[in-house]
Amino acid sequence: MRRAALVSWGLRMDAAFFILLGMVVVAAGIGLLRDPALPLRGLFASGKLLRSVWVELCFGFILAGLLEVLIPQPTLSRWLGAENVRQGVLAGWAAGLLIPGGPYVVFPIVADLYRNGAAAGPLITLMSAKMLVSPIRTLTYEAPLLGWPLTLARLLPALVLPPILGLVGHWLFEVLRHD
Repeated sequence: MRRAALVSWGLRMDAAFFILLGMVVVAAGIGLLRDPALPLRGLFASGKLLRSVWVELCFGFILAGLLEVLIPQPTLSRWLGAENVRQGVLAGWAAGLLIPGGPYVVFPIVADLYRNGAAAGPLITLMSAKMLVSPIRTLTYEAPLLGWPLTLARLLPALVLPPILGLVGHWLFEVLRHD
């Protein structure tokens, strides 16, 4: 398929696309060498995964689109922009702790915020807070299964890390972007 046809379907042809495509081709090739039925079994396993997460993915993309039209650009810039990274890191920290849902919800939102001008530091903080600290996961799975001492020993440092990761990540992003 030609590049123009892929782009007309809305597919981005960037490095991530080619890396992922290469990984799929290599994995399928290894699967074929091991057992010709493995790639097909992998495809069925992928279908099962998609069936289990498609609703969350759809809601994540819908929520990202709604946030794009509901949050005015000046507000987004004021809270998550590069003008005041420290304030943005704090806002990203709070948002990451409060946003419900897993990565299927968070990553479409973060991608949309990034595309609309949010700075790297606040977004890194938001993602880190969401992935490291999930109140629902902590209360429903972690504490009941592992007990409070282990849960708190993991949770307390995890609460402090997102702002640090956001500030360091923002600095690193700026260094990498200008090279």
